[in-house]
Amino acid sequence: MADSSADKKGSYKKLGARHKARRRAVDMLFEAEARDVDVSDLLAERADLATRDQSVAPVHPYTNTLVEGVADDLDRVDGTIESYLQDWTLGRLPAVDRAILRIAVWELFHAGDVPPVVAVDEAVELAKELSTDDSPSFVNGVLGQVVQVAPQVRAAAAATRAPRPEPDA
Repeated sequence: MADSSADKKGSYKKLGARHKARRRAVDMLFEAEARDVDVSDLLAERADLATRDQSVAPVHPYTNTLVEGVADDLDRVDGTIESYLQDWTLGRLPAVDRAILRIAVWELFHAGDVPPVVAVDEAVELAKELSTDDSPSFVNGVLGQVVQVAPQVRAAAAATRAPRPEPDA
């Protein structure tokens, strides 16, 4: 066979469960925005449909994590994205790019088991699959800046979650 290792790696990545979960999360965020419905309601609707109809695939747990995570932290995620857009606003971006960026920024800030390079690579791959020819480099550029602040955001979040020692009486 004449498959190169890069081709095999690309095919494997596209077939991975987490990649599929991310893609479904992008689809759900995109659909919720297009239909102007709450994404958490859409997620519950899909989970219910999967239990009633065996032909509908169940929602992957990581899809659920991503969609709920983005929904819960949407203001900070959107504020972060917008702060790195040059001569653009979040509303001017293609809706699919917004969804991809939201998922990647949420992963960079909250998914401790996802290395930053993986979150960025996955977002770029999704942009290649789902968006315009210019989107992969645009997504990569925005996320390249977010990656620089992600460790501080994670540390701040961990510090606010950590139990505080009781003061001495």
